[in-house]
Amino acid sequence: MRPRALHGVLPGALCLALWCLCGALGLWRSGNHEWKKLIMVHHWPTTVCKEIENDCSNPPDYWTIHGLWPDKSEECNRSWHFNLEEIKDLLPDMKIYWPDVTHPPNHSHFWKHEWEKHGTCAAQLDALNSQKKYFGKSLDLYKDLALNSMLQKLGIKPSINYYQISDIKDALASVYGVIPKVQCLPPREGEEVQTLGQIELCLTKGLQLRNCTEPGEPRSRRRDAWPARATGQGPGLEVCEDGPTFYPPPDEARH
Repeated sequence: MRPRALHGVLPGALCLALWCLCGALGLWRSGNHEWKKLIMVHHWPTTVCKEIENDCSNPPDYWTIHGLWPDKSEECNRSWHFNLEEIKDLLPDMKIYWPDVTHPPNHSHFWKHEWEKHGTCAAQLDALNSQKKYFGKSLDLYKDLALNSMLQKLGIKPSINYYQISDIKDALASVYGVIPKVQCLPPREGEEVQTLGQIELCLTKGLQLRNCTEPGEPRSRRRDAWPARATGQGPGLEVCEDGPTFYPPPDEARH
């Protein structure tokens, strides 16, 4: 009797396992996790420190990586946890180009947030389907785009003088051939203008540059909140308004 009972249980267990697997795949491919483009997000450390009202100690004086984000998709696989060991070969570059500017040298919490929120969705692409691929390709894109050197060549440098947002966007478009998205910290009480904080360059699923917005597409003000920013501290970064903006020198972070 026992072999017969076991024989009956196994097909049922197999069907249950297949049903669970199909359910998981359905969740991965559902509308909640579909996305069309990747967003390579650079942020200006001085503005990050200002945004979260953190007394940063010597923030980098160059644009660093905030993340590589699929649009319209987050936390696609909550069981795929971050493992620092998988990117140990990348750590020297990660600490330089993808630092947690508010909590050095403890960067791993920031990387964990980026992987679990965005990397698990980007992993739908073969080129990004592991933690090492996701972080490694993000570093490669950052170096290839070379935003820091491009801004320098365009004469756009941190300054006590203001820049026009349209000039920044037009200059970047002239170099990259696509329309970027530029985000600012809105002026706070006693301030005259918005503060430049984040520059996004968008890519196709084939990792080729594309416009961040299409003609007629509504202007989205959404951005990913800095994980360390407490609630109740006022607005975070938003799509910059047309007009002047302040590109703060690194020393501003200590004032």
